[in-house]
Amino acid sequence: MLSNLLVNKFIKNNEDIKNPTVRNAYGTLGGVIGIIINSLLFLIKFSVGILVGSIAISADAFNNLSDAGSSVITIIGFKMANKPADAEHPFGHGRIEYLSALLVAFLVMLVGVQFVKSSIERVLNPTTVTFDLVPFILLIISIGFKVWLSTFNKFIGDKINSSALKASATDALGDVFTSSTVVISFLLSKFTTLPIDGYIGIFVALAILYAGFGLVKETLNPLLGEAPDPELVNAICEKVLSYPLISGVHDLIIHNYGPGRIIASLHAEIPSDKDIMEIHNVIDMAEREVSRDLNIHLVIHMDPICLITDEIRETWGYVETVLRRYPEIKSMHDFRIVGEGDSKNLIFDIVVSPSLSGRRKEEETMLKNIKDAIHKEHPQYNCVITIDYDYME
Repeated sequence: MLSNLLVNKFIKNNEDIKNPTVRNAYGTLGGVIGIIINSLLFLIKFSVGILVGSIAISADAFNNLSDAGSSVITIIGFKMANKPADAEHPFGHGRIEYLSALLVAFLVMLVGVQFVKSSIERVLNPTTVTFDLVPFILLIISIGFKVWLSTFNKFIGDKINSSALKASATDALGDVFTSSTVVISFLLSKFTTLPIDGYIGIFVALAILYAGFGLVKETLNPLLGEAPDPELVNAICEKVLSYPLISGVHDLIIHNYGPGRIIASLHAEIPSDKDIMEIHNVIDMAEREVSRDLNIHLVIHMDPICLITDEIRETWGYVETVLRRYPEIKSMHDFRIVGEGDSKNLIFDIVVSPSLSGRRKEEETMLKNIKDAIHKEHPQYNCVITIDYDYME
């Protein structure tokens, strides 16, 4: 496989993808290959477009030129994202990679806007497109180059989990579609004098705009704070729960500061009757080992849970019955009874769907109904309920 051959030849220790230097080498290789292929395709298509007088082929050529520029931005983005942390950026510069991908997306859209204008002008003022076999063959070959480039970028993008390279792969695959449309337009010009070239040019330009919009949306998500990867969430929870004395986890929050720069925190439920130093050793070991295994920085808060008594077991069961009336409630944790005699605080947290976020009146109504139902059966309890949102939904 050519992709593996290039990686093995130009990237030392290419399996050590957690190493920032190796990761940067992958990004540089992807960028250099992109510059070479897209520059070559620009020269081929621009020459063909001028030779046969096709605005659609010329539009596709400049799309390839913008892709070459995007590859330059990708290389610069990887190098800047690899800068070490400093006082102003204590978690590093990893998000620059997302910004470079966003800039690439805007460049793609700019090319699309320019060629919408040019194609409309061609429709209004049509000129003859001359079909020639040699340019036609060159266009077919160019599609093959783009298919391989998309495969190559996806290969290394998946390997190092790079949004910039994955965006380049998606863009290249979209180019395969638009270039194929251009080739069909060129072929049809042999059989008709209709201004198909201009209409196809508009179609290609709109396809470029659509691809650019999709890339903008994809690269904005990690910058705005997208939901974490479910596989990572499950891996963190499963690994933490595998340690002795940890019976449950909740309040998991994951912050993405760029590829390989993920910080996570969670609450780990531990029995309240165990020695604090024994618990601390377990938590400390979990933090260290899970952080190493998943290439993240994990912080664990110890959350002691009450010993199970008959009173807690009975009350827990009743509260669960009440909560099941509300489908937006996912789970309950930190359940405890504080106080003595006939006046006690019943304290617990409920995890709800993020769809409730911002709907304050609905939240207040739900909490009031829950408290009223519990107070009706257990008037001795004063309910203290905290709402947590399920950010992993």
